[in-house]
Formats: sequence, C-alpha cells, structure tokens
Amino acid sequence: MENGHFKVDKKSAIILGATGLTGGFLLQRLLDDDRYEKIKIISRTEIGFSHPKLEEHIGDLLKLESYKSHFLADEVYCCIGTTKAKTPDNSKYKSIDFGIPVSAAKICRFNGIKTFLVISAMGANAHSGVIYNRLKGEMEEAVLNCKIPKTHILQPSLIGGKREEKRMGEWIAKQFMKLFNFLLVGPLEKFRSIHPEVIAGAMVWLANNNYEKARIQSYEIKNIYHKLSNKAR
Repeated sequence: MENGHFKVDKKSAIILGATGLTGGFLLQRLLDDDRYEKIKIISRTEIGFSHPKLEEHIGDLLKLESYKSHFLADEVYCCIGTTKAKTPDNSKYKSIDFGIPVSAAKICRFNGIKTFLVISAMGANAHSGVIYNRLKGEMEEAVLNCKIPKTHILQPSLIGGKREEKRMGEWIAKQFMKLFNFLLVGPLEKFRSIHPEVIAGAMVWLANNNYEKARIQSYEIKNIYHKLSNKAR
C-alpha cells in the first residue's frame, strides 16, 4: 500500500510474431496498456523501434528451447502462421504452424506461465483432409494437452488489413470479401473477414478477464472487441 492506495503489480508479456500483421497491432496495444511493464518479443528480425517497455530477442523461432531462460512472463501470445504458397515444403510448414505454437505452450507449462493465447483459424480440424486445417486442428489439440490453466485459441476467419509481404491468393480473397462481406448475414456472418486490430484487442481482453471457452470463433472475437470498444466510449 502506497500513499493510501493499494499497489497493483504490473504484468509482463511475451509475443511471438510481433513483426506480423496481427502481432504488430497486439504489440502496440500492450505497449500502450498501463497494466503491463514489460513486453518481450522473440522474432527473426528487429521490430524497428525502441520503447521503455520493450525487450527484443532476435533469433530462430524454430529453436524456441534455446530461449527457455527468457521465457518468463505472466502471459504469452502466439501470432505465428505461414501459408503453403510461402512455405511449400510440408516439413517446414508443419514446423512453423504446428511446431512453434506447441513448443511455446510446452515451455509455458514448464516455466509455470498460466496464460497462453494463440491464433489458429476457422475450420481448424485435426481430421481434415486439407493440410492447413488439419495442422491447425492438430496444433490446437497439442496446445490444449499442455493444460495451461488459462488457454485461449482464437479461430478467426480471413484476416483483413495490409501486409508487408505479398500473398497473392490471400490478396484476391480479401478483395472478394471487401465486395461481398455485407452479403454474409445470418448463419453466413461467421465467414466475414476480420481486422487484425479486432483480434489483438480481443486477445488482450481475454488475457485480463474470465472467459469460459478455450476455442473462440471469429464472430465471438468480434463480439468481445465490440464490447471492449463500447466500454471505452
């Protein structure tokens, strides 16, 4: 207790994928959040700016075990993902989309980190015949098997926003969704594209509030963000 007020311990967080589209929005949100005093990022490239809260570790995410001693925080956010077009080799593709999130979850379990949030995808299914959906589903099951007390797996639909890298198939899909998003109503509304800022906002809310479900679908992510936005007004 200080000056008649109870002192609130500030938190720390780790972000994997902070240089990506959603990870970038998440990083900025956490840096601006007074509840956090340190944000650690582990990535292959530098973020490109400095901040008093920011701690960077540059290295190979495929070798997360080598960062186990740095993997100490209240929360871990995993925003890692690739595409078959960008990573055509199946083995490397699996090492990224499956291997990195699962390794991160295992280290969280080992180090006693009690909150883990990871971005998966709509349609994730460990029994799917589509490799993308199957790997996401297998990743989800492996992460849940780590039994981290507060685990949330976000399953967004197509993520909107502008990427630094070019993903032609994704770009075409985004243009299509811009034209036809408004037609997706009722049962089809869940297929509407979602902005990365919405995902980032929902992730931070989930980390700081009680929410029963582990797997959270795209429309639920939007509902959480809209409640958050309305509360801030």
